[in-house]
This record gives sequence, structure tokens and C-alpha cells, in this order.
Amino acid sequence: MKSDFRSLEVWQLAKELRIHIGKLCNTFPIDEKYKLVDQMIRASRSVSANIAEGYGRYHYQENIQFCRQARGSLYELIDHFTVCLENDYISEDIYKKSESAIEYLIKKLNGYIKYLNNRKKEEQR
Repeated sequence: MKSDFRSLEVWQLAKELRIHIGKLCNTFPIDEKYKLVDQMIRASRSVSANIAEGYGRYHYQENIQFCRQARGSLYELIDHFTVCLENDYISEDIYKKSESAIEYLIKKLNGYIKYLNNRKKEEQR
């Protein structure tokens, strides 16, 4: 495989989360198809897509901004999972595992943003 955004651990984790959410949403009530399901799928796709788009930018600051948008979508997903739990669409166990996976991805994304900031500073010297 070529070395591009797909080789980033943070993108790979985002992809895994996106797949998990897609499968999980298939178990939700049909009346949530154009409500919660649509929002969760869009948010999960936004995470990996923003990481990919940022990678394709030529300036570190642009990449960082797209990563920040991805991070915002991750926090949005935590809220959506809270709604899922409140409506009994998922168990407490699925909620905790999903929240943990999202929080881990946020930490990894923060690390990637820090790396990009450091690279930006090195180039400015």
C-alpha cells in the first residue's frame, strides 16, 4: 500500500469506528433512519473524511484545522451515543465500549495534531 492518509493510525481507527457505527445503526428503529441514524453515520464519516482531506492539504495549519473538525465530530458522536443509551437503542456495555473507543481516538487525534504543530514550528525556523 502506498504511504498516504490510509497509513495513518488515526485514520485507521476512524475507519474502524465508522464501520462499527454503520453496523450498529442497522439495529436501530426504522423511524430513526432519517434522524439519529443519519446524523451518526454522517458524523462518523466526517471523522475519517476530514483526516483524509487534511492530509491532502499542503500546509500544516490547514491539516490541523481539518483534524480539529474531525475531533468535533467525535465529540458529536459521544452525544449521539448518549441519546442511543437514553432511548434504549444500545446497552450500557455497548455505550461504554463505544465511548471508550471514541475517547481513545480523540487522544490519538490530539497526538497527531500536536505532531503537525511541531512540524509546522520546525519548518518556520
